[in-house]
Amino acid sequence: MFNLVELDLRLVMFGEKRFFDGYDLKYNTINHLLRLNKFVFNISSHLRLNDQIYLSSNEDCQLSFRDIQNNKVISCVDYFSDRKRGQCHIYSYPYQGKRYQSITNNFSYGLFESVREVSLYDERPFEHEFFVKIAKSFPFMEKLTVYNKKAQKNKLHQPSKDDNRHLSIIQYPYLTTLDLNDVHDDYVEQFLLDTKTCLSRTLEVEIDYEPVERVTHNFTRDATRINCAKLLYFCVPSEISIQQQLKDYFPHTKIYYL
Repeated sequence: MFNLVELDLRLVMFGEKRFFDGYDLKYNTINHLLRLNKFVFNISSHLRLNDQIYLSSNEDCQLSFRDIQNNKVISCVDYFSDRKRGQCHIYSYPYQGKRYQSITNNFSYGLFESVREVSLYDERPFEHEFFVKIAKSFPFMEKLTVYNKKAQKNKLHQPSKDDNRHLSIIQYPYLTTLDLNDVHDDYVEQFLLDTKTCLSRTLEVEIDYEPVERVTHNFTRDATRINCAKLLYFCVPSEISIQQQLKDYFPHTKIYYL
């Protein structure tokens, strides 16, 4: 591979002591490819938190790229105390991939026109403005998965037009699949409440019955009616009867028993 001129490197790595960073790229890859003039990379490394004496920061990671030229490098370092895991995502910008996974509140944003699938994960809450920035950063996003069990802090319990005048209503014009199986009720409300989100088309939503029942106030809440009407499918536990009230609330939705 000494004569390699272009390289597109994509890796997912698991380690015990440290993240893969710019020093690894320089000494293990770039220094051996003397004719390389185009280098695109997207590398995610993960480690277990085992009482390490020192944990590198995002600033440390950025510093490791100081000798790598001809690339704008983005890095994002996160630590999750509940899971006792750490992750480091480094990539050359503009981003080339169609998937961007495990985005946290430390996401540096930007424009990612190639990305179609996005997943979000954090042990800190995702506030409304975070979703505004995600929608702007991934304008052609088709699938979104959210993992977050933490309640939002900046939420309004009884939203009205006056209460939400400072909120931007988020639009997802190309979204067709939404996974909310592993989230706090606040994120179900984030997507179903029409003062926060405008769903532009019908879409497949993976979601449990109970949080939808709670967020829609037992299928009576007007503020969630419009977005609920955009759901293609909705699964109901077998012990619950599908009454007319439920059918009226989901007029265009195919309702199934689990």
